[in-house]
Amino acid sequence: MTSAGPTLTQLADPSDVTTDVRQALTACWVEVTNAGGAAGFPFPPVEIADVMPFLDAIIKTLNPATSRLLVAEYDGQLAGWLNLRRDPGPLTSHWGTIHHLQARTTLQGRGLGTALMNEARRVARDEMDLEQLHLAARGGTGLEAFYTGLGWKEVGRWPNALRLAGGQDRDEVLMLLMPL
Repeated sequence: MTSAGPTLTQLADPSDVTTDVRQALTACWVEVTNAGGAAGFPFPPVEIADVMPFLDAIIKTLNPATSRLLVAEYDGQLAGWLNLRRDPGPLTSHWGTIHHLQARTTLQGRGLGTALMNEARRVARDEMDLEQLHLAARGGTGLEAFYTGLGWKEVGRWPNALRLAGGQDRDEVLMLLMPL
């Protein structure tokens, strides 16, 4: 890894996602999930075939106005990513949601998540004209402290809403970033 920060790019159209990028996004998601990350799959281990349909569904919805992938790279290699979405409905089109923030396990702790979240905030405010961001985080993993450190506030909690492997239940923590 270089001492410089990550290179951040946006993918805002399905045609922006090359075969190599699709494979790298999938590999990252598998790696993070199988290491115990809160990346959307509650029962690891997962394989590429498990993850690919979910990634393809995200890619299919990419649109500059409503859905973007933000990708972080080190030395030309995918290091992490997230999905920033806006609901197109008129009641909620002023806010967006963050989904699937993840960083390669070998690069965690080096500011990737912070860089991606700061870029998501900038893109939401400056490019998508959003006023607030929402996310749901898996409780009990330290994520609340991470997001709070970036200016997010906990606005609600669904106790034992998430059932993980081995019957372990976790709260789903609802968080808000406003103003952007």
